Amino acid sequence: MVLEYAGGELFDYIVQNGRMKEAEARRFFQQMLCAVEYCHRHKIVHRDLKPENLLLDDQLNVKIADFGLSNIMTDGNFLKTSCGSPNYAAPEVIGGKLYAGPEVDVWSCGVILYVLLVGRLPFDDEHIPSLFAKIARGTYSIPQWINTGAANLIKKLLVVNPVQRAS
Repeated sequence: MVLEYAGGELFDYIVQNGRMKEAEARRFFQQMLCAVEYCHRHKIVHRDLKPENLLLDDQLNVKIADFGLSNIMTDGNFLKTSCGSPNYAAPEVIGGKLYAGPEVDVWSCGVILYVLLVGRLPFDDEHIPSLFAKIARGTYSIPQWINTGAANLIKKLLVVNPVQRAS
């Protein structure tokens, strides 16, 4: 398999530049959402979306990478595998519940948007059981300086109940 060269990860870009202004975050987020929507339209759920798996080309265009945990969605079948990076994993994934697929990628997109705008993770704890408890409860705070529209979008993406989560 031959892939185009991508010069780095979104993770490294965030570490180097810190939180982003809304316009820059919007550009990255829109590209990521378009790529995720393309995957979902073709029945592929990634299940490990995080800045380390979002590569950037020399024009800072986003490329989704590492489909090692991805799965093909089939009608009527649910997934149960607990996979992905804990800080970006949806409550239903860490809870070992059944899930259709796209909703777990939507949750991860919400976490990534939060990271782009705030510069840190919404759910973070070195003690994994405490981290999982925060995720399961949806316990996070949005700084007041975040634009109302962006804050509302994050809230719609990080809804604990996958049925009520934006899609």
